[in-house]
Amino acid sequence: MPHSDKRFLWGITLVVTLGGLLFGYDTAVISGTTGALEHYFVSPLFDDPEAARAVIAQYKVIVGLCLGMILFFAGLFLHKLYAPRRAWTYTALAAAACLWILFSQVVSLPAEMTENMGSSIKGFTISSALIGCVLGGALGGSVSQRVGRKRGLMLAAILFLVSAAGSALPDTLNCFGTADISSLIIYRIIGGIGVGLASMLSPMYIAEVAPAHSRGRLVSLNQFAIIFGMLVVYFVNYAIARMGNEEWLNTIGWRWMFASEIVPAALFFILLFFVPETPRYLMMKGADDKARLLLDRLHGTEAAQIEFRQVKESFAQKDGAWLSFGGLVLLVGILISFFQQAVGINVVLYYAPEILRTMGLATDASLFQTIIVGVINLTFTVVAILTVDRFGRKPLMILGAAVMAVSMLLLGFTFYFDSVGIGSFLLMLVYTAAFAVSWGPVAWVLIAEIFPNSIRGAMAISIAVQWLANFSVSWSFPILNENRVLTEAFHHGFAYWIYAVMGVLAVLFIWKMVPETKGRTLEDMEKLWKK
Repeated sequence: MPHSDKRFLWGITLVVTLGGLLFGYDTAVISGTTGALEHYFVSPLFDDPEAARAVIAQYKVIVGLCLGMILFFAGLFLHKLYAPRRAWTYTALAAAACLWILFSQVVSLPAEMTENMGSSIKGFTISSALIGCVLGGALGGSVSQRVGRKRGLMLAAILFLVSAAGSALPDTLNCFGTADISSLIIYRIIGGIGVGLASMLSPMYIAEVAPAHSRGRLVSLNQFAIIFGMLVVYFVNYAIARMGNEEWLNTIGWRWMFASEIVPAALFFILLFFVPETPRYLMMKGADDKARLLLDRLHGTEAAQIEFRQVKESFAQKDGAWLSFGGLVLLVGILISFFQQAVGINVVLYYAPEILRTMGLATDASLFQTIIVGVINLTFTVVAILTVDRFGRKPLMILGAAVMAVSMLLLGFTFYFDSVGIGSFLLMLVYTAAFAVSWGPVAWVLIAEIFPNSIRGAMAISIAVQWLANFSVSWSFPILNENRVLTEAFHHGFAYWIYAVMGVLAVLFIWKMVPETKGRTLEDMEKLWKK
């Protein structure tokens, strides 16, 4: 075939971006349920000491198991990076840190409901999916190598389906022998594993099938799908909230919000049967003829020959050690992921209704204005898709981080001076627009581009760190925002100032450390890091 089949390329890209849509849907569906979950699961514990003790004990066990699993994957990563003696030393240090967190911040907590305990359980329940995302991101490299990109995405779709049903009916489908809130947390973690897998495999798949000249635009479609999924669920949550009164929402409505994910998850699973495996994975498994035919269809015969030769050369030189290109590429990947979350975007996306209710809005009004946040997010993501291959990655990232820092600084002052109102909401919109045109889509493009073929499995470290940072920010926000001492001193403005500082640090990081990847092939990146 002399020319590329653009309809085929766009078709398989759109199917794979459904993984991004479910990523956004699953992580944002919680935004409409936060108040209901607190009312249904947490508030009754203050009046039932016996139930509270059981839930607190299970909460401590679940947190301990989560820390143990994170430590396990951290140990695996360290053994991929270092010689055995040094790896064991670093693993021991990580274990000591995890044990300190477990005993000082979890086990030592009293077995009774207090204000801080309630905030902690609420924050962990809302952000529990993110623990699964850490685990799914950590598993992503192994899954992509062992079963492939396509079947890995099919596994993610199955996990989405299980999580949607279990989260909607954590009491009816409670097969864990735990309290219902613990059952909900477990099902949310299962869904999070699916999100973590999709967050790595969807952009990896697209990057591996897309030509270099359009890769930024096509990979950015995954972020568009993430934001579109968030916007869809905002409308779904708003529509469900309108079906009944506040009491109905707190008892039944939140179940419909979780169950609504079954439809896109089932569609994603079915459509994946019609997409091929990526050429790079086929070549990795020795199916060169299939890979060549697929490259011909994706890129056209002449470009496919060049691409095939470059990929073969990169695999022929495969070392396999994640530090074979030095530690800088890993550090850059980790810090891109860290700063994408540390600037606080998911506080705005997950807690937008809560923040807007803090501004004095009713539930319906806050959910409606959350839709406005979603529309702004989606609109400026489109701007990023149209400009990322024209202006490059670095300019967008630097400008976006600077605007986010200023917006968060000013938003914190509106809370500090008790002048919360339309100005605060506008600052949220400016912040969201800045993220959507820069760190939202472009960070995923950079992560998909910077890792050479021979160490693409190391993307798992970057993805795992991203979700760990996301979890830390999301879990800590209600604790910081509702702490009595901080509230009296800063009037809910403290957390936003932390995110402003992170925005400034993100500007310096991109400016000093991140190479421009615009127009480079994945094989060009290998040569760049070798230098």
